[in-house]
Amino acid sequence: MTLEPNQLNLFSDFPLTPALLTEALVMSLEALLKWKAQIFDYQQRMRKSKPPEQTALFDIAPKHCDPDTIDPFLLRLVPMSFYRMPADSPGEACLYFIIDSAAGLVLYVGETCRSNKRWQGIHACKDYIASYQDLHYRYGLQTAVNAAFWWDAPVDRRARQELELNLILKWRSPFNKENWERWGQPFG
Repeated sequence: MTLEPNQLNLFSDFPLTPALLTEALVMSLEALLKWKAQIFDYQQRMRKSKPPEQTALFDIAPKHCDPDTIDPFLLRLVPMSFYRMPADSPGEACLYFIIDSAAGLVLYVGETCRSNKRWQGIHACKDYIASYQDLHYRYGLQTAVNAAFWWDAPVDRRARQELELNLILKWRSPFNKENWERWGQPFG
């Protein structure tokens, strides 16, 4: 009779410590609350501040895609499961915002030419949202993560991406890589 190796005792000479048992470092409750408060304070200042007005000798028609006129908190929220709903078309060009309305935070800004298809399949932001919600659940904190769409986005890809970047930089949304240096990447 041959004996199977005892897989549970393969590393019995190697003591397990609490640091080795945890998969990843977890942000403390205090760190999470401070992180969110800093983002909230910044984004609320952006909402309340008026952009500088440029004077001109001639009347210039205002741009309809001015990032200073787009307030993601005033857009209609839809559940994060929006991309699972049946659709008869691939959708339209738009900008979208991932918002935690319980905390009053713009978490992510994105753009797409196919609003019904963009979130199907792999999207790194889905993982950030899941980690964000898991940490809140761990500490008993409420979240209300939803999407909001701005439908007046340019159809031209470059113009839409330029507007997206301006909004990412304006709101300093923490899940966008452009802002990781400022806020860190605790959910990536």
